[in-house]
Amino acid sequence: MFYYFYFARCSDDSLYAGYCKDVQAREEKHNTGQGAKYTRSRRPIKIIYTERFETQKEAMQREIQVKKWNRSKKENLIKLK
Repeated sequence: MFYYFYFARCSDDSLYAGYCKDVQAREEKHNTGQGAKYTRSRRPIKIIYTERFETQKEAMQREIQVKKWNRSKKENLIKLK
C-alpha cells in the first residue's frame, strides 16, 4: 500500500496540505465535514495535487516540509504537475 501527500484547494481558494492512504476517500471525508477542522468551514474542497510514497513516514515528512513554504512556492509546485 502507498501513502500520499496532497494539496486540497478549498472553496475560499486557500490550500490545505495533508497525507493519506486513499486520496478519493480523503476528499470525500473532507467534503462531508469529517476531515480536518481547517477544511470544515471551507467546503467543498478538491484535491488538486498528490505525491506517492512507500511509507507513511515519508508522506508525513513531505507534509511537514511543504507546510513551511510560502503560498507562491506551493502554487509553483502544483503548476509543475
